[in-house]
Amino acid sequence: MKIKVLLAEDDLNLGLVISDQLKSDGYSVALSCDGVEALQRFNEEIFHLCVFDVMMPKKDGFTLAKDIRKLNSEIPILFLTAKSMTEDKVVGFNSGGDDYLTKPFSIEELQLRIKALLKRVNIKTEALEEKLIQLGIYLFDVENYTLKHNGELKTLTKKEAHILKVLYKFKNQVVPREVFLNAVWGQDDYFIGRSFDVFITKLRKYLKEEPTIKISNIHGVGFKFEIKE
Repeated sequence: MKIKVLLAEDDLNLGLVISDQLKSDGYSVALSCDGVEALQRFNEEIFHLCVFDVMMPKKDGFTLAKDIRKLNSEIPILFLTAKSMTEDKVVGFNSGGDDYLTKPFSIEELQLRIKALLKRVNIKTEALEEKLIQLGIYLFDVENYTLKHNGELKTLTKKEAHILKVLYKFKNQVVPREVFLNAVWGQDDYFIGRSFDVFITKLRKYLKEEPTIKISNIHGVGFKFEIKE
């Protein structure tokens, strides 16, 4: 399996140049043009490294990194920016970044920074997530968005499956609403929050025959996916 890079760069020409070079270096690259799209992609696929432009529409690179860190504390994050001031670098590192590359930069420098980050975390490219998850009497197929029970197959929507995946990832923990909203929709606002409540109600219905599973609403905070294993 190739090392997979999530690249977020709103300058499409630069993004394509970086993407093409990394692909020629043997990496698999997913290019997003804004922070919201990048966060959605992060929740949908497995990545080994993130390369984020700082100044992007909808969600800037620093905010994107903070949201990523709520979901994954270990994946390396490299910032690309036109700013070189020390205080900007401090903000970047405080946002969860691991390294900082100031524009304009050479492709050779980018290659070296990426290699150094991957070496630092001793990245392994085998599958990092379960594809089939046993939820009591239900079998959750993460890739195909299905729940199986007693020979019956329930096909989930893409968002239902992603919400369930996040719930399971943080099982038996209280998770703030904003983590779910950012992970699945890429942003947090009132209308998305109302839609999210509807999805939670549906998931409770789908899993109602398993008494060891409970999705609790922690008032004013978020949700807790309780499962006895």
